[in-house]
Amino acid sequence: MSFNLKFKDIDEERQLNGEEYTINDLIKELGLSAQTVVAKQNGELAIEETRINDGDEIRLVQIIYGG
Repeated sequence: MSFNLKFKDIDEERQLNGEEYTINDLIKELGLSAQTVVAKQNGELAIEETRINDGDEIRLVQIIYGG
């Protein structure tokens, strides 16, 4: 079981270990903060608690602050 991760220069297939794996787990694994990225699962916005399923495309988008 696997999913495709896209974030900046990353475009890779990652393995799911069979247990419940969420967007939040992925964000933490990458050393990011949920306050600095937005997740899209198969093209739709996804919240941190969303479970990642086999075959999903997860795209993380960096939030840019400024003024």
